Amino acid sequence: MLSRDEIYSIISVIPDPEIPVITIADLGILRGVEVTGNSCTITITPTYSGCPAMKVIEDDIKSCLLENGISDVNVKLVYSPAWTTDWINPAAKERLNAYGIAPPKPLIEIDLLAGKTEVIVCPLCGSKNTVEIAHHASTACKALFKCLDCREPFDHFKSH
Repeated sequence: MLSRDEIYSIISVIPDPEIPVITIADLGILRGVEVTGNSCTITITPTYSGCPAMKVIEDDIKSCLLENGISDVNVKLVYSPAWTTDWINPAAKERLNAYGIAPPKPLIEIDLLAGKTEVIVCPLCGSKNTVEIAHHASTACKALFKCLDCREPFDHFKSH
């Protein structure tokens, strides 16, 4: 049987099925690997309850490990602590931006009385002159924005 670190290394490169430029480890949903005898348990956390990609990710994990000689695999979903965009690593945020998806970032100086909100930068031209046009985009974890300068639509990975 492979070690916990070897198994983690093998599955950490599995791409997210909805955003193939980042992996399940980049996204922070790969939470743990436990090896007991000839079996292993992989712990993952969904980005939100009901995320349809979780079954695909589970199947990808099992398939990847089977290809590496491990057939006794249990994939466990954990919901606490709840996933947060803070778990996405900085390199993955850069790859999201290069892919055309505005990455999540911490909310910046929100002042509701002054009407200030988070500024989303266009990943295509770098403009801050953007507007949300739909709260849900290609997936529920992203919002659809439009750049008012280059006039192009783009997804923004919601901060939560």
